[in-house]
Amino acid sequence: MTDLLDRLPRALEWHDGDLYLLDQTRLPLEEVVERQDSVADVFEAIRVLKVRGAPAIGVAAAYGLCVALGPLREGPVDAMRRRLPEVAAYLNAARPTAVNLSWALRRMEQRAARSTTATTAAELYAALVDEAEAIHREDQALCLGIGEAGAALIAAGAGVLTHCNAGALATSGIGTATAPMYLAHRAGVPFRVYADETRPLLQGARLTSWELGRAGVDVTLIADTMTASMMAEGRIDLVITGTDRVAANGDVANKIGTLGVAILARHFGIPFYVACPSSTIDLDCPTGADIPIEERASDEVTSFGARRTAPDDVKVRNPAFDVTPNELVTGLITERGIVSAPYGENLARLFGPDAPRRSGASR
Repeated sequence: MTDLLDRLPRALEWHDGDLYLLDQTRLPLEEVVERQDSVADVFEAIRVLKVRGAPAIGVAAAYGLCVALGPLREGPVDAMRRRLPEVAAYLNAARPTAVNLSWALRRMEQRAARSTTATTAAELYAALVDEAEAIHREDQALCLGIGEAGAALIAAGAGVLTHCNAGALATSGIGTATAPMYLAHRAGVPFRVYADETRPLLQGARLTSWELGRAGVDVTLIADTMTASMMAEGRIDLVITGTDRVAANGDVANKIGTLGVAILARHFGIPFYVACPSSTIDLDCPTGADIPIEERASDEVTSFGARRTAPDDVKVRNPAFDVTPNELVTGLITERGIVSAPYGENLARLFGPDAPRRSGASR
C-alpha cells in the first residue's frame, strides 16, 4: 500500500502539533500546502472547500479542535474543558451536510469526558491529540477496507463512471469511491474511468481526473451533460460514487448531479454503487428527506472560473448536494463488505448499536 500512497496527494497532515492542509481550491494548477494557525483558519478551510470530502472534513475538524486548544495547555484544565464544546460547536457550523464533521467532533468531546484522570490541561490536550490521530488512522483503514470490498466489482475492460471527487483528496487514505479503482489498478486489472466534470465547482475535472491520472489510472474527463450519451454508447459498465451522508433507510446524499446519474444508470441497466465508511452512515437520520442540504453562494453558478457567465440580476439556486433514494442504489460499499437491500434492516444489523464494535467507534 505504501507504493500506492506515495503517488497519491495528501489532503491533510499533522506534524509536531501543527495541522497542514492542501488547498484544493488551487488544484490542479498549484499544489499549495498551508499551515492552520488558528481554529478560524480551519473553519474557513472547511467552509470554502480548501479541505473537502466527508471523511477528510471529519479528520480536519478533529485536529482543528487540537489547534484551538493547544494554546491553553499551560493554563488550568477546567478552562480547556469549558472551551472545548464552544470550539466544537463553532467548527460543526462550517458545513451542514457531511455527517463525519459532527461525528468526529462528538468523538473528541466524548474522549475529553472519559479522560477523568487528566488533571492538567497538558494531559487533556495529549488525550485529544491521541483521539484525533486515532480518527486519522481509522479513516485510512476504512478506505482500505472499502477498496478491498469493492475491487472485485471492476472487471477487466470495464468502463467505470464516477461523479465529483471521492478520492484521496476527500479522505486521508485512498479514497472511498476511488479505493476499489486504486486496488484494481494495482492488481493489474485494465479498465477505464470516466470522470464527470461536476459543475459548478468542477471537482471531477479539477480533482478526480488529476488525482487518478497522477496515480497512473486510465481516466477520461467528460462534461456532466455527456453522461447519458456515454451510457447509451455502452461505454459505462459500472458507476461508483461517494456520499456525504447515508440515512438509516439507505438514501444517500452526495454532490449535486448524483441523482441524475443514478436515474440514468437505472434506465440503462447499469449497477450504481455508493462507497461509504461507517462514519458516514447516520442511523439517527431516518430518510434522505431528513438530511440538511447545504445551499452555497450564487457566484459559484453565475461564474465559470474567474469569468462571469450569467446576467447580474438573474435568480440562482445552488444546492451543493442531492439525495438519491435507496431504490436506485445497487449496493453500499463499506469496510464491512457490500450492503444491499433491504437497507434499513441490513445497515442496522451491521452498524447499529447492537452490532459488534467497529473501527471508528468511540472508545
